[in-house]
Amino acid sequence: GLLMLFGIILGRLICGFLCPFGLVQDLIHKIPVPKWRMSNKIDRPARYIKYIILLTAVIFLPAFVAVIDGIAPPYFCKYICPAGTLGGGIPLMAADPALRKLTGFLFDWKVLVLTVILLLSAVIHRPFCRYLCPLGAFYALFNRFSFYHMSLDQSKCIGCGKCEGFCPMAVEVTKCINSPECIRCGKCKSVCPTRAI
Repeated sequence: GLLMLFGIILGRLICGFLCPFGLVQDLIHKIPVPKWRMSNKIDRPARYIKYIILLTAVIFLPAFVAVIDGIAPPYFCKYICPAGTLGGGIPLMAADPALRKLTGFLFDWKVLVLTVILLLSAVIHRPFCRYLCPLGAFYALFNRFSFYHMSLDQSKCIGCGKCEGFCPMAVEVTKCINSPECIRCGKCKSVCPTRAI
């Protein structure tokens, strides 16, 4: 309920300004290496992966698949989430040598997932947010009607496309400024020459 309240009030502004893993991806994306612009044929379908993860690993599996003691493990956090590995797993392993002896395949898998996402972050803006984050998918459901939203004054818009060229999430600003993919970063607004946004 609390997540829904935040979604209704802020939409994906939370992703743009409050997510610590989003900040990590933004910082890594500043590394001066050639950037990839994903083609729509790959990018658009891949964005639905986060909704599939939300439905399966966050909602259905924990609700219907319990282990022997009747408690379902947090599947997303256990097998996919890189933020927990970066913010908790690695620092705990570094601080406690006894814990390092207990690591196995699962920890190695999580470090691999984290490494791949961090490497991709250098060339793709926020790949985890775009394609995998179930919380981003959840907040995206509220983006079109949240209290905080973006607006485009069509009478001021000259169709120059600067907003879409600068949008890190590849939102088609002139077609759907409150797209589920918009993280409300404001970069479109900052480059608009006529202040239409």
